[in-house]
Amino acid sequence: MSKQSVRDVDVRGKRVLLRVDFNVPLDKLGNVTEDARIRASLPTIHHLLDHGAVVIAVSHLGRPDGKVVERLRMAPVAQRLSMLLGQPVHAVQDIVGAPAQAAAKVLRPGEVLLLENVRFDLREEKNDPDFARELAGLADVYVNDAFGTAHRAHATTVGVAAYLPAYAGLLMERELAMLGQLLERPERPFVVLIGGAKVSDKLKVLENLLDRCDRLLVGGGMANTFLRAQGYELGKSLVEEDRVADAKRILAQSSDKVLLPVDVLVADRVDAGAAAQIVAADAIPPDMLAVDIGPRTVERFRTAIVRAKTLFWNGPMGIFEIAPFASGTRAVAELVGKVRGTTVVGGGDSVAALEQLGYAGKVTHVSTGGGASLEFLEGRVLPGVATLRDRAEG
Repeated sequence: MSKQSVRDVDVRGKRVLLRVDFNVPLDKLGNVTEDARIRASLPTIHHLLDHGAVVIAVSHLGRPDGKVVERLRMAPVAQRLSMLLGQPVHAVQDIVGAPAQAAAKVLRPGEVLLLENVRFDLREEKNDPDFARELAGLADVYVNDAFGTAHRAHATTVGVAAYLPAYAGLLMERELAMLGQLLERPERPFVVLIGGAKVSDKLKVLENLLDRCDRLLVGGGMANTFLRAQGYELGKSLVEEDRVADAKRILAQSSDKVLLPVDVLVADRVDAGAAAQIVAADAIPPDMLAVDIGPRTVERFRTAIVRAKTLFWNGPMGIFEIAPFASGTRAVAELVGKVRGTTVVGGGDSVAALEQLGYAGKVTHVSTGGGASLEFLEGRVLPGVATLRDRAEG
């Protein structure tokens, strides 16, 4: 999948509507507490500014459900972006309409405007064509750098591309290249490490990657459903009984590729002060639940991980937010950080785990899209990607 990017268009003197993902956490005072998503789009913004463009950035923040929510205004984000860019960022409390048009019109090349939270308007998530047309009227070119929302068919991810020439930002370009490499040309051995709570959330990813990978390592709560498929009793552990048949089918298709936990940490409750112990995966007490993979499993996974030339990881190995249950995830993160080949980490909890444990800087690529990266690896066409110009279009 080859899409044209900002590298392929002359933006000098043009107004560029830039869809970014600045959905960052704020504290009670409205201050940005973590700015990784803002920093992720800085290369695209710098490229546009260096090439003489006017940048009109637009993003969502939180879930205001089409209403103006004061604590979800973009002003604090504009302040942080201004600090990171080292230049003023103009902010307007409008998305479309006369005030937004006036703010965009007075901008000079090399300047940045950040529109108000686009989800303050119900028409965004409905992909309303009139709303998209108004947004497009602010600019000459559209650039999508928000991979994390590319699986949503919204006005700012799909609609505006009907009215403006549409290109990928540098972050979007890298996401498509890194994730596309996993599907099309991974260097082998290709190891897939999947965790998290539920098989149902990642079943299609498992099915699509099973034939493409050399090893599939399953941990976290979703491993329980696979262990149930082998006939094990899981005590009070989370098990998706309606997905046991799917787990059996995956094991039957390629059981030689799949590595499951052989031991687990169990606890009597999900609490840092819970009584916990390591037991074999087939010996979980009836009054306890699995909360992490055990040390023998880590060693089993280690053998596959250290040999990997390409590795994809999505999902923690246990309830890593609780310190006593984080050992498995921490050990796996350290192993992934030492892989000499290409390492790609999916969004969501995997990224949170890497950042919390200090290993985010040791992998090749950390995806900014949780749901988007999973849908891409399912083999689905993302709406926000489909609307971008193909490289063959010229």
